This record gives sequence, C-alpha cells and structure tokens, in this order.
Amino acid sequence: MILLKKLIVLGFKKYLLLLFFLSSLIGFSQQKTSFFQKSDTLNTTRRNAIYITEAAATGVALIGLNQLWYADYPRSGFHFYNDNDAWSQMDKFGHAFSSYYIGKLGMDALDWAGESKKNQLLYGATLGFVFVTTIEIFDGFSENWGFSTGDMIANALGTGLLIGQELLWNEQRIQYKFSFHTTTYPQYFPNKLGENTLQQVFKDYNGQTYWLSVNLWSFFKDSRIPKWLNVAIGYGADGLPERRAIPLDYPGTQYETYRQFFTSIDIDLTKIPTKSPFLKTLFNVFNFVKIPAPTLEYTSKGDFKFHALYF
Repeated sequence: MILLKKLIVLGFKKYLLLLFFLSSLIGFSQQKTSFFQKSDTLNTTRRNAIYITEAAATGVALIGLNQLWYADYPRSGFHFYNDNDAWSQMDKFGHAFSSYYIGKLGMDALDWAGESKKNQLLYGATLGFVFVTTIEIFDGFSENWGFSTGDMIANALGTGLLIGQELLWNEQRIQYKFSFHTTTYPQYFPNKLGENTLQQVFKDYNGQTYWLSVNLWSFFKDSRIPKWLNVAIGYGADGLPERRAIPLDYPGTQYETYRQFFTSIDIDLTKIPTKSPFLKTLFNVFNFVKIPAPTLEYTSKGDFKFHALYF
C-alpha cells in the first residue's frame, strides 16, 4: 500500500511538470526568442509564470493527494515510523532521486528564465525537498504510516547533492540517474510490485537501479576524454519482498534477497554538441536515464557477473 501511494505521488509530479510546460508554452509561444532558448538576462514574464505555475501545481497535487489517498485512512496524532530496514533501502534511494531530480527541474527552469544563481538554488533546487517533505508530514499524521527520519535524510541527501555541486563547481559533475528492467517477481506479487510495466517501473524495486554518474572530463579537463563520457556506479537489490512472503507455488528454489553493486559507462546527454535549443532542452530533461551499457555486477553473495548490456 505504501508503494501504491508513492506511485500516486509520482503521478502528481508528472502532472506538475506537464502543467508547467503547457502553461509556459502558451505564455511564450508568441515571443521572438525561441521557447527553448535560455534567457541571458532576467525574463520576468518567464520567472513569474514559473513561480505561479509551480505554486499552483504543487498545491493542487498536495490537495489531490490528501483527498484521494490520506482521506481513505484514519488520521492520528503526529508520530514517527522507522522503516529503515525495509526493501534493502531501495525506497531511500528513490527518495533521494526524487528530491534531486525535481529540484534540478526547478533550478533549470529558473535558469531558463534568466534568474540569478542564488534564487535558482533558493527557490528552484529546494523544490524537490519541500514537496517530498510535505508528503512525509502527511504520513506523520496518518495512523497507517508515520514520519520517517530515514526518508527525510534521503530527501536531504538528494537535495544536498544538487546544491552542493552548484556551490562547489557551478555544475553537476556527479548526476543521479535511474534505470529499470522487468523481472519475474510481479506476477507473484502484483499488488506490491505492479500489475503492468508502467506500475512496475515505480513499484518493482527488483528491476530498479539507482546510479551516480560521474563526468570524467569535468574532473580531468583532458582533451583526450570525450566531454560526454561518464563512469557510473549503481545500487540495486533482488529478491524483494523478502522470502517469507513467497507464495507456496513459487517455482524458484534459489530465491533469496541480496544487494547488487554495479560499475558501468554512461553518457552525459547535456554535453553532446548541438546548436539546437530544443535538443539541448530535451537532452537535459531526459539526462536522468542511465543508458544501457556493458556493466560489471557484484552482489552481497560474493558473486561477480558481467552484463553485455544492462539497463
């Protein structure tokens, strides 16, 4: 049920982003400057539209979530809940990713409007942390869940990774990324892990991998290194939920929960040369996806495995 709630939350995030782009497109389609061209100076029309759209969409999303989800469950006094040992901490990686990437979208939107770096960090980069923290407070007043300090730490780490790099290097040399592949587990746990592929992307932790993708050129400034080349380290888990929840007719005899650690290559799409403002925007928006690539896997069972193409 918790995973279903998070699926709904992620759906609201998609609507927030879609609403932002639609409202911006309507407001700026008649401007001489290309919609996808970043403003060199402060464009107050763009900035105001971003602030208004973000505030309105976030408010609608939170009100809708409260009515569509929390209203169906009993309320309680504010309380804490320790879920740090659940799902091999994959949910915590998801929290950090959400906080990082929503904040990056907010920061990039203000950069597109020509807003100052200070305001990009104050009012854009913190968007993800504020949004997911509000949801965590809702959890704290719900009898079925509770305020998770582990989730909050993960949220703070995601936002900290974003803001810290901007303060240190004025760029994202280390990017948080995501990949997913389908697994066999959802057919036995459809309520927990998803009834179709779209649900499984959000709910089946067995198929998710979270990555830190490091841009080599940004650190070494070596002309022999392609500017778009990254090295990525990833974390995943297999065998979730735990063995005690396996149906009696589950066919696997070697089924067990274990952690996975990955090393791979990746591409920083934002560093692919192009003069097209549209492509630059497109590359920036979808740069959160780790590309399929040869990958070395090490597991907590002590096994090494090479994947010719892993996603």
